[in-house]
Amino acid sequence: MNSQPFKNIAIGVAFSPNLKANVNEAARLTCMFGGKLSLIHVGEKSDEKIKIIDEYIGNCGQSQLSYEIIFNEGEPVEVILGIVKKSNIDLLLLGALKQENFVNFYLGSIARKLTRQATCSVLMMTNPSVTGKPCKHMVVNGLKDEHTERTIETAFFVAHSLGSNQLTIVEEIEQQKISIKIDDDQSLRKANLLKEKLKREEESRVNEILSHIPEEQKTGISIDTQPIFGQRGYSIGHYAQIVRADLLVMNAPKKSSFLDRFFPHDIEHILNELPTDVLIVR
Repeated sequence: MNSQPFKNIAIGVAFSPNLKANVNEAARLTCMFGGKLSLIHVGEKSDEKIKIIDEYIGNCGQSQLSYEIIFNEGEPVEVILGIVKKSNIDLLLLGALKQENFVNFYLGSIARKLTRQATCSVLMMTNPSVTGKPCKHMVVNGLKDEHTERTIETAFFVAHSLGSNQLTIVEEIEQQKISIKIDDDQSLRKANLLKEKLKREEESRVNEILSHIPEEQKTGISIDTQPIFGQRGYSIGHYAQIVRADLLVMNAPKKSSFLDRFFPHDIEHILNELPTDVLIVR
């Protein structure tokens, strides 16, 4: 496991009412993760803009922060993706206030493009603030996938860095795996036995992943597993909302295909609802 997965962190900044909150959140997270921050502004460079950002950085209480401001004109997604690749960014932060105009467009269209095309992980902050809020409970996907172990490892790094004390690994089991028609007590019992068998298999697989996590990363964290039968993406998003999780950690979507235009990827259910802050690990 990479002991410091987020060395180079970036955030796209616009000179809107939430600029101060975004800068403060980015500075705070960058210091917690032990990284360097790049602030990307898609627009014309000016001394006034630099002065405003420098002032916010200077007043955020993160004196040890290492940062740079990057200005570039062009189409937002193309500019951000280009800088992410050129600067070897490990984590891209996206922030917007829910009450802002066009927030659905910002968190929908642009975020979907960035999460699908970015070569790094993406953290979507639904309600950034100047003072910050504690991240007590994290939910992470535990689905059967080749990238899940890395996602869970990253979740523990984040939990340890942010001082989280609870982490729940949710194993989404597709309902179609219970392909038994229930029309009497015997078929109901058979379906329940199959569910229990699937739960045990999922728990065993997740426990194997957990055995690879360094003990120091697990210290002080209450670890739970939660199998859920339902639609992938929607189920875990709903669960995170119900338990009022502070952060939901998910695998990055695989490369999009023509069919994705008609059958949304599981991550898009999360983007549509944004039940809480979401970290998409690549």
